Formats: sequence, C-alpha cells, structure tokens
Amino acid sequence: MTGQNRKDISPGLKVNIVLKEDQRSGKLTAGVVKDILTNSSTHPHGIKVRLEDGQVGRVKEILNKEKH
Repeated sequence: MTGQNRKDISPGLKVNIVLKEDQRSGKLTAGVVKDILTNSSTHPHGIKVRLEDGQVGRVKEILNKEKH
C-alpha cells in the first residue's frame, strides 16, 4: 500500500519513508509514525510524517495496518 492517502496513515503505524536527503537515491527508512505533517487528504509524493525517532519524510509504503 502506498502512502499517498492521509486516511491510510495514523500514529503508531510502521511505514517506509524517503527522507529529503534520500529523494534522489530513493533510499527508504523504516520507522513508526509519531505525527502526520501533511494537512491535505492526499499528496502525489506521499504524506509527510515524523517518525518516533524524529526523522521526517514522505511515506512510500505502509508495512502493516496494525499499530505497535
């Protein structure tokens, strides 16, 4: 599942994001969502989130629907 719809993402969800500095390479970073930073309901490049470790990026994949 992609991370383009805000309704699919909630705090506690495990996701893969692409960090700003990794956009060219497409390198993914796994983590657990702490905050949703995008206000619009959809975004073509992925919803921007802050992970529990403080990293910020756009969701590329939702790894599981159950929360941790």
